[in-house]
Amino acid sequence: MRKIALLSCSDKEGLLEFAVSLLRAGYTIVSTGGTAGMLYENGVPVEPVESITRVPEMLDGRVKTLHPAVHGGILARRDIAAHMETLARWNIAQIDVVCVNLYPFRETLLDAEADDAECIEQIDIGGPAMVRSAAKNHGDVVVVVDPADYADVGASLGAGNMSLDRRRALAAKAFQHVAEYDTAVARWLANGDRAAAAAGGTGLATAPGDILVHLGHPSALRYGENPHQKAWRFDDMRGTAALTQRWTVYQGKELGYNNLVDADAAWQLLQDLPRDQPAACVVKHANPCGVGSVPTSIAGAVMRAIEADPIAAFGGVLALNRPLDLTAMRAIGERFLEVVLAPGFDEGVLEELAAKPNLRVIDISNLQPGGVRMVIKPTVFGVLAQEPDAIDPGLGPQVRTVTKLEPSANDRKALDLLWRICKHVKSNAIVIGDERGTIGIGAGQMSRVDAATIACGKARKGLKATAAASDAFFPFPDGVETLARAGIKAIVQPGGSKKDAEVIAAADALGVAMLLTGTRHFRH
Repeated sequence: MRKIALLSCSDKEGLLEFAVSLLRAGYTIVSTGGTAGMLYENGVPVEPVESITRVPEMLDGRVKTLHPAVHGGILARRDIAAHMETLARWNIAQIDVVCVNLYPFRETLLDAEADDAECIEQIDIGGPAMVRSAAKNHGDVVVVVDPADYADVGASLGAGNMSLDRRRALAAKAFQHVAEYDTAVARWLANGDRAAAAAGGTGLATAPGDILVHLGHPSALRYGENPHQKAWRFDDMRGTAALTQRWTVYQGKELGYNNLVDADAAWQLLQDLPRDQPAACVVKHANPCGVGSVPTSIAGAVMRAIEADPIAAFGGVLALNRPLDLTAMRAIGERFLEVVLAPGFDEGVLEELAAKPNLRVIDISNLQPGGVRMVIKPTVFGVLAQEPDAIDPGLGPQVRTVTKLEPSANDRKALDLLWRICKHVKSNAIVIGDERGTIGIGAGQMSRVDAATIACGKARKGLKATAAASDAFFPFPDGVETLARAGIKAIVQPGGSKKDAEVIAAADALGVAMLLTGTRHFRH
């Protein structure tokens, strides 16, 4: 009995070589449409799928493989006599290998020229059906959806040693492939957001009843938050190279869990900083410990971020919103950093950074603005989910002055910058600084006055803070009093405390200007 491999692939990367390996292993190649044409043009003997269905493709290609001769050949269990008798009675050939990847639906969503009708035509029907059939019957049928598996599968089939464990792993990957694909379709149909559907993520709607989470193939990390914890990174952006090649690691030790958490926190912070001038931040334990935003140079922003708290910056993640140039790199000097993130590197920078082989250097040029679609946290009380805090933290028209004193123009610029930063500091949070960046940060405290005390204590000689931001209201005047003693002349906070009147009165008595935003930015 001949062995049949059914090949039907939108992504033809590596497929020709895989088909040749199947031929060498004694398989007859059966294929559809464009896949069959590509193989034939390259000299691979191939039979059209009509040779086994005995029915031509129809409905403009919508129906090709939805036929008992295909699914019977895939799903029949070889160890059940009745199944084999049915195949013989209906002259259906066994199909032993199914190599399928699906129509480029997500790529079409991202094509600005494609209308909705074109997107609908890229919703694959026959492909997922064949993949699911083959994955279900993986004990008898090898299913392949990932070009990365072609070489290994071809070698194993040629040697006749395809184990059941390997078949099962391929089946799991196949179901995952279909699940991710179907989720993209469901998300697009649910809310019409093409970019979100193409990117993957969580949730079908703004307030989902069921949250659908899809994770790509795991990559093992060095360890988790601590060395005794295993950890993995999953890629939730699967598909074309444009989706998956989002960041490039040029050098350094293997990235760990904490490195990625801090890198993400740094990236998210950069998105909220003013983009019209160079900015940099240093993040440690998911908290910013220094931020610089200066109009002159990225080197100036880097130095301000580091010098704001050089002790805390030791072993931190440095992120920039401009390419790293030689001046900025040399300003870093011998300071120990774990990771540097930048949207590109000027000529000669990477060569000099190579002198620090343990430093992880990551190019984020292709990371697009925007964050996660949903924040999910498992707890013993159930899985909690929330939308990200995606509101623009700038001082918009809703912000009002509630004190007798108005902030100066420079203080207002400082308040805008510090309010943007404060959103990214663990609660309770107080951030002090000026219009060029932070001077002290009090993070993760159980009382707001303690956060204020720590922020003021961080201030270094030569740097004088003029303004402060608080992520939530002051429950008592003591926090304002602490800031005023340190020389703070302007404060921005959400307001909303029962004692707002007392807090405002204290600010007036101390000669401090105060703005209320009406929006809280807790970060747990």
